[in-house]
Amino acid sequence: MPKVFYTQPDGTERAVEGAVGDSVMQTAVRNGVPGVLGQCGGVLSCATCHVFLHERNAEDFPPISEDEDEMLDCTAVDRQDTSRLSCQLPLAEGQHVHVTIPKAQL
Repeated sequence: MPKVFYTQPDGTERAVEGAVGDSVMQTAVRNGVPGVLGQCGGVLSCATCHVFLHERNAEDFPPISEDEDEMLDCTAVDRQDTSRLSCQLPLAEGQHVHVTIPKAQL
């Protein structure tokens, strides 16, 4: 079973077990993780699921698509090199994903 480690802006971390095929965003929303809003439901149109993906997990996911790249320009907090939309990060069996949630999503 995959596991996602969500680090809040204050440094507190919460580990949540996810389901294979679900996204990092779906896992956060289903488990009430603060800071991941996912207002569009994961259809790549709101950027309210912005996270900073830990560098060690960068190769675990497909590269940023052109649409995701454009949406990352619309985030409430300036994007970084590790910025991703968590709706675009599908979980795989046995995966451990580490993300940091920005200070604001709106």
